[in-house]
Amino acid sequence: MQFPSQGKPPIGIVFDSDLGDGVDGALALALIYGLQGKNEARLISNSTTKSSLKSAAFGDALARFFAGPPPAAGAFGGFGRPAPPMGMADNGKLAADTPVLNTVLGKKTDDGKPVYPTGIVKLNDTADPVALIRNAMTAQVDQNCLVLLAGPATNLVKVMDLPGSLDLIKRKVKLLILAAGRYPDGSADPRVKADVPAARRLFAEWPTPIVAVGAEVGEGLPYPGASIEKDFAWAPAHPIVDAYRADRTMPYDAAAPSMAAALYAARPDCFKLSAAGMIAVLDDGRTRFTPSADGKSRYLTIDPDQKEKVIQSYVELASAKPVPRQGGRGRPNNQKQAATPPEANKP
Repeated sequence: MQFPSQGKPPIGIVFDSDLGDGVDGALALALIYGLQGKNEARLISNSTTKSSLKSAAFGDALARFFAGPPPAAGAFGGFGRPAPPMGMADNGKLAADTPVLNTVLGKKTDDGKPVYPTGIVKLNDTADPVALIRNAMTAQVDQNCLVLLAGPATNLVKVMDLPGSLDLIKRKVKLLILAAGRYPDGSADPRVKADVPAARRLFAEWPTPIVAVGAEVGEGLPYPGASIEKDFAWAPAHPIVDAYRADRTMPYDAAAPSMAAALYAARPDCFKLSAAGMIAVLDDGRTRFTPSADGKSRYLTIDPDQKEKVIQSYVELASAKPVPRQGGRGRPNNQKQAATPPEANKP
């Protein structure tokens, strides 16, 4: 519960992604943790759209790493405060492992222990993503929540189907930011193609304004590979560095639409928006934007004057040293989101 003297907390971000399918989702999470450390945003829910224990374990390992040095890191095992819950889709069929997941989770110390420990080894170590997302929204001040989707729309559509959820979303969520598609049109995006019916329903039925971040933005604002070699040197081992190197042969600059989406969530002035319109999803997974004065969707565009500033922000936030925070965990479908500690922030 928030009391008047505490002021409005930073915007809460629900992050639902195909974590481990490439490095984009991990880079976005690192950026969100960087924003959290600066008190510009809060990660209130983290879930994977992949039916993969390794994807969930990767998210858990990142949460533990970005919890910061002892005593904060020790809090996950030594002081009785469990790690934040990690949601995982369960469609009855496990998704394939990826080089990013295998490399980060398989890295060992000289004595054979995981370099990036995780508490997720079985399904019951994860949270139901639909309940996790709903409960995270419920706990927020009205219009002080953003939903950032960087994967198939499967989990969010299931949230919409819960009784009363459309009214809850409309009351609590300020904006849905979607890192998928190409705009105003273009080739099919794997994140849309993975669940075309869900994407179609999301664009048609989601009850708040939508900002879509297309692959063209991620390609035009990539994360600089040179940063991996120098800006993370403060850590003897860093999961983002290992994930980046595992995804493709170095050197390369990684397309980063999810990073653009995450940065827009807290610093919208770094980008431009299209006019209002509607986004249709075609049968083959392509997206098509049609201008319309009463449309609820817009798509992000690159502001040439801000491009250097955006890349600098990517590097500064993603490579920042962790700032200690608290958390909570568990799977049962009725599990409540851990209460977020009150934080002072400008209204």
